[in-house]
Amino acid sequence: MRGLAKTSRSQGAMELVDRERPEPEPDEALIEVDYAGLCGSDAGIYEFESAFERMELPTVIGHEYSGRVVEVGDAVTKFAVGDRVVERPIRGCGDCYQCEIGESNVCQNSVITGVDHDGAYEPYVAVPEDALHAVPDGVEQQHAAMVEPTSIATRAVIQNSRVRAGTRVLVEGPGPIGLLTAQVARAQGGEVVVSGVGQDADYRLPLAEELGFETVNVADDDLDAVRDELTDGIGYDVVFDTTGHPSGLPSAVDEVRKGGQIVLIGQTGETSMPYSPLVRSEIDLQCSYASKYEDFENALRLIDTGDVDAETFIDDRFSLLEADEAFETFIEGGTCKPVFDVSALRN
Repeated sequence: MRGLAKTSRSQGAMELVDRERPEPEPDEALIEVDYAGLCGSDAGIYEFESAFERMELPTVIGHEYSGRVVEVGDAVTKFAVGDRVVERPIRGCGDCYQCEIGESNVCQNSVITGVDHDGAYEPYVAVPEDALHAVPDGVEQQHAAMVEPTSIATRAVIQNSRVRAGTRVLVEGPGPIGLLTAQVARAQGGEVVVSGVGQDADYRLPLAEELGFETVNVADDDLDAVRDELTDGIGYDVVFDTTGHPSGLPSAVDEVRKGGQIVLIGQTGETSMPYSPLVRSEIDLQCSYASKYEDFENALRLIDTGDVDAETFIDDRFSLLEADEAFETFIEGGTCKPVFDVSALRN
C-alpha cells in the first residue's frame, strides 16, 4: 500500500512511499482509513518546524481521520469488524503522574500518531483498542474526520474557559481550530466575533461569515472602534488566541476586559510583551492543549446536532496524490480544513 510521508528535514519533502499493510497486535484493531484531515501541525511538519525534529523519517503523517474496523486482535473486546471509529491520537503512557491523575493529554511520555509513528495518510493503520472512539450513526464518515480537531475546541471552550450564555467572545485566528472554537463557543451561548489578518480576507474570514460570525480584519479595521461598539466599551469577556503567532497574546491583552480571560490554544513559540497590564487587570491566562475522552464525546455530539457545521467547514477539493497543492494553499490561507479521501491511495 502507499502512504504520504515526510521524507527529509526540509520544506516540503512529502512523497508517496510503499508500506506493508500492518498486522494488528492482540490489543489492536486494524482500521481502513476513509477520510483524513489536514491540520496545522501537519503543515508544521511540511515546513519542518523545530517541534518536529524528533521525527524519524520517513514517517507517514496525518492524525485526524475516520475509518472502519476490518480486523481485530485476539484481546480486543470493545470493537468489532465493521465499526466506524476515530482515533485519539495523543497516546499517554498510563504510568506517569499526569496519566495517573487523569491528565493524559499532558502525559510526560506521550506519543503522537503521524509524528512518532506512521499516521493516517495511508489506507490502513493498526491502533490500540484504548485509543479508539466509536462514531455514532448520526455522524457522516467524512464529517467524523473532523472529530479530533473539534475535540481540541470543545476542551478549550467547555473545560477551560468561562464561556456561558451571553459571554462576549473574541476568537483570534480564523484557521481550523479558531473556527471550530468559535462554533463551540456559540453553542455554549457565547456572542462570538472572529478576527483575522490580511491573508485571511479571501477565504477564511468569508468562511467565518458563511458560518454566521461577525468578523474583523485586523489589517483594515479600527480594532478599538469595533471592540467599543460590540462590547459597550468594556472589552471582550473571553479571548481565545488560536493564531500561533507572536502577536496573538499581546493583541488579546488589548482586547480582553479587565477581569476577563484569555485562553491560549495556538502554539506561538516566543513572544515579547509587558506583563504588568495582565496583573493590574487581574486577567485570567489559561492554556488549553489537546483533548481527552470526554472532549471527543462532546465533539461528536456537537457535530451530530449540527452546532458544529461540518458540511460548510470541510474543503474536499484536494487529493493526497497531489498533496503539495493542499499544503501550500493551507499555508497561504486559501483553505481552512482540507479533508482527503484516502481511498485514492487504495487504487
